[in-house]
Amino acid sequence: MPTPYGARQRRQGLAAVLVIGLFGGLLYLASGARLKPADFTFNNGTEVSTLDPATVTGVPEGRVLRAIFEGLVIKDPLTLAPEPGMAESWEVSEDGLTYTFHMREDARWSDGHPVTSEDFYYSFERFLNPGTAAYYAYQLWYVRGAQAYTKEVNENGEPLNDFSTVGIRTEGPSTLVIELEAPTPFFVDLMGFYPLFPVSRRNIESAQKEWPDSWEIRWLRPENIITNGPYRVDYRRVNDRIRLVKNETYWDADNVALNTIDVLAIEQDATMLNVYLTGGADLIDRVNTNVVREMMEREDFTPVPYLGTYFYRVNTTKPPYDDVRVREALSLTIPRAQIATDIMKMGQVPAYGLVPPGMPGYASAECRKEDTERARALLAEAGFPEGKDFPPIEIHYNTSEAHAQIAQVIALAWQRDLGIRAKLRNEEWKVYLDTQNTLRFDVSRSAWIGDYVDPNTFSDMFVTGGENNKTGWGHPEYDRLIAAAAATVDVEQRLEQLRQAEALLMEELPILPIYFYVTQNVVAPRLGGYYENIQDEHFPKHWYWMDDDELAAKRATYTHGKNLVDPHGPAAGMYSPAEMRRRAQR
Repeated sequence: MPTPYGARQRRQGLAAVLVIGLFGGLLYLASGARLKPADFTFNNGTEVSTLDPATVTGVPEGRVLRAIFEGLVIKDPLTLAPEPGMAESWEVSEDGLTYTFHMREDARWSDGHPVTSEDFYYSFERFLNPGTAAYYAYQLWYVRGAQAYTKEVNENGEPLNDFSTVGIRTEGPSTLVIELEAPTPFFVDLMGFYPLFPVSRRNIESAQKEWPDSWEIRWLRPENIITNGPYRVDYRRVNDRIRLVKNETYWDADNVALNTIDVLAIEQDATMLNVYLTGGADLIDRVNTNVVREMMEREDFTPVPYLGTYFYRVNTTKPPYDDVRVREALSLTIPRAQIATDIMKMGQVPAYGLVPPGMPGYASAECRKEDTERARALLAEAGFPEGKDFPPIEIHYNTSEAHAQIAQVIALAWQRDLGIRAKLRNEEWKVYLDTQNTLRFDVSRSAWIGDYVDPNTFSDMFVTGGENNKTGWGHPEYDRLIAAAAATVDVEQRLEQLRQAEALLMEELPILPIYFYVTQNVVAPRLGGYYENIQDEHFPKHWYWMDDDELAAKRATYTHGKNLVDPHGPAAGMYSPAEMRRRAQR
């Protein structure tokens, strides 16, 4: 049950955050004192692991990559429908197997060179090459021959390295042709996914020549990296900030309003809120759960359903977690409703399946709901009556106050209901990823955000040996269903195959679903061009500062009482050059 507290106590709680925030804001400003304040600052929640699109692993990297790179398509900031990016147009063959993309003539890298079809050919070859070890390589396995190129080896166990067998080719510098294994309705959407952004071949090859032993790090430094998006990297201090500046060579630079953006790397929920409340940031990606109820009353905090699932991965290669009875017992005693209501408090929905709501035409399969009596019986059947002789279970998570609170609640439930002792282990983002990738855990906090609006973006993670599986689990029937769905043209039949796969996953439980996400962003009220959406994807190229008239018009649309707060930003607004010209003409 939630702890009741009155309005006066809520005001005192937020006031305490503000007092601490005065110091927090000054600290972070001081750490970047040599920089002038940016036009806009957002907190990314952690230090990014890389700026190389091919090797990214998570959402924090995607937020930065969407600012500095651009794929064949971009997304409408409100509807997320694909729009022309580096490709000004494209056609799809009648059988749905061939996509032809036509590059825009004014596409440029930040060094002034044209962006061509050869850049995408090179980038996709690099992305699929087994030597790159791209986490998301499977996202291009819809392309003819792509999976074989990534996975197959010769009689000596060496990669085949014959990209001519892959269905990607150029027809001159302005045309890219991609042939698929089977019709893939979301393929154009995939072309806007950040791991598929292009990289400059000149950039990488010159780095390899100049720094043969350290090129993988050096080409990504601000003074070296070449990008093709609305912004470029100007400055970076690890665990502090990345400074982005407007890329004047970008094809749509006239419609980019903000000249500088700072990306902070604060991990602590309370600290990032402090920095926001004291003006040190204009957008943060989550809030401290202790002040959620008061934040819900503010105009700058409006959670909406988010295409994401919070779950625990189970290391099924490690006894006793290789026993499905143990995994089900753990699942049956997770207090999901308590976590959603008492800890998260923002409208999260308890999850009993992997695929979240919001998938058109899809009915998610679910595991059994909480049942302590059945859980105890299963544990006894597995040889651990009342938890006797069960080894202490370690709950692994990346540093976050909310993750810690959830782990504590689950640990208490497992101790109370099953007699299993649990200990907690938190790690910073990069270390956490390495621990999870190498299966050095018992259960590990995880989440997945849909890369596109289709259940496949969740289901295909858990094929045997999949790069994002990270549980050690595999099942031939699951693999068969996922493969069958990929080859099925009939929409209803395809969704049913994916549902059957999810049902099998929920029987085997290599993952323990906990809740479905809502967005948690706190956003400066004056920020324009920003829209909450089901994928929580946002695009800095569209952002601008509203003037007072536009802000007043926005506030007039509020249908529920919201407390007005400091709107941030300049009162006169900050519009793109193109918008300024339109306003001057009016």
